[in-house]
Formats: sequence, structure tokens, C-alpha cells
Amino acid sequence: MVDAQSSRTKIAYDMVADGYARTLPDTSFEASLDRAIVDYFLERLHGSAVLDAGCGTGRMMAYMTSRQPSVSLSGVDLSAEMVRVAREAHPAVRIVEGDLSRLPFDAGEFDGVLAWYSIIHLPPRQLVDVFAEAHRVLRSGGLLLVGFQSGRGVRDIRRAYGHDIDLRAYLHSPSRVRAELLRASFSIDTELVRGPRQDEKHSQSFLLARA
Repeated sequence: MVDAQSSRTKIAYDMVADGYARTLPDTSFEASLDRAIVDYFLERLHGSAVLDAGCGTGRMMAYMTSRQPSVSLSGVDLSAEMVRVAREAHPAVRIVEGDLSRLPFDAGEFDGVLAWYSIIHLPPRQLVDVFAEAHRVLRSGGLLLVGFQSGRGVRDIRRAYGHDIDLRAYLHSPSRVRAELLRASFSIDTELVRGPRQDEKHSQSFLLARA
């Protein structure tokens, strides 16, 4: 059963999918340091199978392929409309609709999982379940990279990408994310926190963890 928060997130992203793709077509919004941690993640992989978990419209897929052409990508997203747009942009990639806490993939299927700002609509209590699923689909020694807005608190988003919506976003403290990764049987490889840029309200955090 989809809970109320997941249902709210799904409905909102179904509504804004096309506008999201037009507004954020690539990784030009990311800081160079943000892109560098993705490069580092790709360089450290022992294999080429990567899951983009919460892939949205697939903009990180294009970046990963540009940085490592041999990468074998799969994608999953809660929103059927985001999946539709991602499939149109990346017809050769297996992209499916699914919940991050119940991934529709086999155990040990991937060498890496990228969760790029895909935990921001999850309350802190759900993090361990999502991380446990990422651990399940990773091979032993596989890597999970998590990116998120850091801090504490919740905000309700009423307008985005040209639409009136009802969406809730959570800030997560790096220490809480770190603790939940450890609870899910990961070891921490790398932690990075950078301060907000001029157009950002919050610090940005990145944790690289090994299964």
C-alpha cells in the first residue's frame, strides 16, 4: 500500500514532469563540487551496473554516461510521468516505476546505487528502510551515493515548475543520514558538506557508503 506521503509525492511529480524536464534538463544547476562527487562515485565502482534510484526525468543518467560511457544504467522512480519522460530521453535504459523502499530489482543486481536528492521527500523515520533496500540490491562491496539538502525541518511546496501542487520536502541532518546508513549495514566511505551558494537556502550534503 502506498502511504499518504508517497501518494502526495507521486501526484505532484506526475503533474510537473514535463515542466521539470524543461527547467532542469541537465546537471548545469549542480555545483562543480557536486558533479565531482558523482565522478568519484563512478571511479570507485567495481563494475558497471548502476541504479539511478529516484531517477526523475533521467538528467543524471546523461551525466553518468558522459563521464563513464561503459556504465550500464537502470532507473526507478515513484512517478509514472517522470518515468515516461525519462524513457523518452533514454530509450535504451531500463527505467521502471517503483518505490525506493520496495525496489523492483533482484538482490545483488548492482555495483552502485545513486540516490541523488531522492530522499528529500522522505521523513527521517523512513530512511533506514530505503537504505536497507539499496543495500539489498547492491553486490558485496557496492557503493551507494546519497545527495540531499542538509538541516532540520519540513517545508510544504505549493507551487513548482508552473503548477500548483501539494508536496512536502524534508531537510536531513548529515549525522542522522550517517546513522541510518550504518543501521542499514553500510560502512561510510566519504562524507562531504558544502555551504549554500547564493541561490540556495541550505547546505548540501553527500555521503558515499559501501555495502
